Amino acid sequence: MTELPPAPARLPATVVDAHTHLDACGASDQAEVRAVMDRAAAVGVAAVVTVADDMDSARWVVSASSWDERVFAAVALHPTRTAIMTDADRAELERLARQPRVVAVGETGLDYYWTQRDPRCAPPEAQRDAYRWHIDLAKRVGKPLMIHDRDAHSDVLAVLEQEGPPQTVIFHCFSGDAAMAQICIDAGYVLSFSGTVTFRNARALREAAMLVPDGQLLVETDAPFLTPHPHRGRPNEPVNLPYTVRDLAALRGQDVAELAASSCANAGRVFGFRPPVTQSHFGGTDTARRF
Repeated sequence: MTELPPAPARLPATVVDAHTHLDACGASDQAEVRAVMDRAAAVGVAAVVTVADDMDSARWVVSASSWDERVFAAVALHPTRTAIMTDADRAELERLARQPRVVAVGETGLDYYWTQRDPRCAPPEAQRDAYRWHIDLAKRVGKPLMIHDRDAHSDVLAVLEQEGPPQTVIFHCFSGDAAMAQICIDAGYVLSFSGTVTFRNARALREAAMLVPDGQLLVETDAPFLTPHPHRGRPNEPVNLPYTVRDLAALRGQDVAELAASSCANAGRVFGFRPPVTQSHFGGTDTARRF
């Protein structure tokens, strides 16, 4: 297996990884989750939201959030997994979404990329039905909606408008252009940027990232996917988030500490946990705590 990239330099201010998949990163038990989080903490990543994509993962992320106080969870069925979504699945997802350390309903939304490439992927209508249900779930439980949008920009926005968005909407791994970013900004949505924003061929995405107000921006790894430049193609973990933070700050003409601090404060506000302690008091055992 290819090794992780070299650990980046520690950030001058702490950050939150707003979207990762610790189970897909290879963590299966408490010790492995703690090891991932200790690596991340050493470079200034103080907390993560680990996100489910199927029912087994939903159960796992809720358990993992109880193993380490730096870990929070989000639960949903990934749009590609929604071909058969049973009443039992819906009941269990609602029960899990109401758990105190679950901070978002997600990732849900639409993925037309895989619909065209994998016959096992849920068809668009099944995805749209499940997306509508997750929007309603987010409203019922009073938690943010975390959206997955791949090659489905118009429909993602249209369904959201038809159903009426919950109070907080997060576009995870934002992939739109400047025009779509402006629509989301005007609607008050939060845009989260992953390692894709560091890719030098992602010109439209990088232009979009420059438009987002500080108060509507999050950062994420989406690990183990989307490892940032200059280590694209290698395994990803929350420890790699500083690469994206530094690149994004340079792109936006911001001080790194300023962007880190504002995104961290946004994560605390959006997800409802207290932002991590300042760097001068930060250590591997410090945690982000619920209000």
